[in-house]
Amino acid sequence: MKRLLSGLILFCFYSLAQAVLNIEITEGVEGSLPIAVVPFQWHGGTKLADADVSAIIASDLARSGKFAPLADKDLIAYPKQPEDVHFQSWRMTGVDHLIIGGVKQEAENQYQVYFRMFDVLKGEQVLGYNFSATRASLRSVAHRISDHIIKALTGLPGAFDARIAYITAAQNPGKAVKYLLQSADTDGFNSQNLLLSDEPIMSPAWSPAGDRLAYVSFENGVAEIFVHNIHTAKREQISKFAGINGAPAWSPDGRKMAITLSKDGNPDIYVLNLDSKELTRITSHWSIDTEAVWMPDGRSLVFTSNRSGKPQLYQVAFKAGARPQRLTFEGSYNANASVSADGKTISFVNGDSNVFRIAVLYLDTGLVQIVTDGPLDESPEFSPNGSMIIYASQHKGQPVLAAVSTDGRHKQRLGLSDGDVREPAWSSVRK
Repeated sequence: MKRLLSGLILFCFYSLAQAVLNIEITEGVEGSLPIAVVPFQWHGGTKLADADVSAIIASDLARSGKFAPLADKDLIAYPKQPEDVHFQSWRMTGVDHLIIGGVKQEAENQYQVYFRMFDVLKGEQVLGYNFSATRASLRSVAHRISDHIIKALTGLPGAFDARIAYITAAQNPGKAVKYLLQSADTDGFNSQNLLLSDEPIMSPAWSPAGDRLAYVSFENGVAEIFVHNIHTAKREQISKFAGINGAPAWSPDGRKMAITLSKDGNPDIYVLNLDSKELTRITSHWSIDTEAVWMPDGRSLVFTSNRSGKPQLYQVAFKAGARPQRLTFEGSYNANASVSADGKTISFVNGDSNVFRIAVLYLDTGLVQIVTDGPLDESPEFSPNGSMIIYASQHKGQPVLAAVSTDGRHKQRLGLSDGDVREPAWSSVRK
């Protein structure tokens, strides 16, 4: 099982650095809607190259797989105010929507950001907000604007103003491997080092509130589960039973955590009440039961088990002694589930003939769709709005992160300039 065994996998490591995740769109979508994002006007002060709000918005929209922003060179005009927009001319470009805006520096570290979105065909404004920002929050404001645009045009909640967590590892020549737990914006910027260790770190999992990470650490020579506050850096050890302590997964209300323990024999699924520390044993079987994740209603869990002879996904009600129901039947290996926010689909690793790819199970029909090419894809996790899946893969022999739309048509690769990266986790909100 990936979350229990990935610490044993050997990688080719490079020197560890706090590097930006470089995002490359590797496969676009025919039919992506053309949209125009006019470079925002700056009022006062010096334009900040690493916080170009309009460029961040355009990048977000392109990464969504649903929109194709026009290149700056293809824009027919650069309107700054609503009265500057000549709708008839913009209709000739084929874009359905036009976005304009600006950034005004009001004091040394105070900015006002505004944007307006227009329906070109109707010739009217359909969206517009003003935001206050600091130098440090300008990129976050840009992502929030992208989220508003996505919600207005698709009905889906945005997922850009969130954070991803991941594990990097590196080895300088003649030195021991160093493991680093990091978080970053969804576009790879604003990376933050959370924990550096000489021993493996595994299975990062965001709390529903987006302010804490649970993970497995071997820093004391055995597997332990910690909860880490990303703002204060304070940690709490929550599980150190004899044997395996693995695969933490927060309940939707943030009050409980599903974990894998082997303290009573074989690895089984338990639920830990984070306040009372009371344990509830969910499975009791001779097989390996692990990698539990919660359904959005908090009433049941999906987990990996080899009770049928090969790893498969099962669903079990959140109560002691409940009978698990098998969910997957295609392929000899199906493991490591992630459930979409609406509870309608499950992403997982599908293995066949030593090729491991990301698949999506549609619970209403039972149909399975393979969405990646492999051959060594793992650790899938849905974006908060369920439109994308981030996962670990390989490119030219080096571990990277990748993302794919749930229909498999839009693909991206996220790689470090130096160092290997694994085990992505996508927060549902930004704190």
